[in-house]
Amino acid sequence: MIKLHTVPTPNGHKISIALEELGVDYEVIPYDITKGDQFKPEFLALNPNNKLPVLVDDEPLGGGEPIVVFETGAILIYLADKYGQLLSTEPRQRYAELQWLMFQMASVGPLQGQAHHYVRYARVKQDYAQERYLNETRRQCQVLESQLADRNYIAGDNFSIADIALWPWLRALPLIDIHLQQDYPATHAWFERVAARPGVERGKDVIDGYVYMLPPNFYMELDERTWSYSFGNEQYKDRQRQ
Repeated sequence: MIKLHTVPTPNGHKISIALEELGVDYEVIPYDITKGDQFKPEFLALNPNNKLPVLVDDEPLGGGEPIVVFETGAILIYLADKYGQLLSTEPRQRYAELQWLMFQMASVGPLQGQAHHYVRYARVKQDYAQERYLNETRRQCQVLESQLADRNYIAGDNFSIADIALWPWLRALPLIDIHLQQDYPATHAWFERVAARPGVERGKDVIDGYVYMLPPNFYMELDERTWSYSFGNEQYKDRQRQ
């Protein structure tokens, strides 16, 4: 059995979508990061970086003891390799898919995450930071628009883990008032194509996707405890794994 330790974020939904696309039985183990679940010793034993999601496979690829995989790019590659789907074995196509997966991991997630932070969470408004990260997000959308102008999926004709990695993050763009339908028609068409897949439909709201219904630029007022777990002192405490 696969156990998915997760939260209802774009990164969490990458993995639930992949598992649904693969048709794999799995158990969802939800966490409440507003209460500091990610800092419990038993979770730090799985991921010393205290980030979710984490996958635990009791019947791992290659056999043996259960395997723990964190970082969503690594999890997606692991699942694709184990089940022989969603990642090509033909070298050229495989590396085309992997490079777009890495584009998401290295650029889209980190930089769009900063845009969300400065628009929706930062307690002190910082115009320069907002402009910097929103502009970078728009630049990334233009990169995707160019790539998707003549392709069904990000790396060609085949749906892959690269599409899975990108889709939940683009789903969150309206929260920072960026709208694919208005400005990026090819990317919007791709987004709708992916959204129509039954596995994506099942996996996109695992736990609770209420946050995606919030209005653009909605400021999230966090209490002191939640702020501390997310961005403050609790986030930076020195913790030891058991």
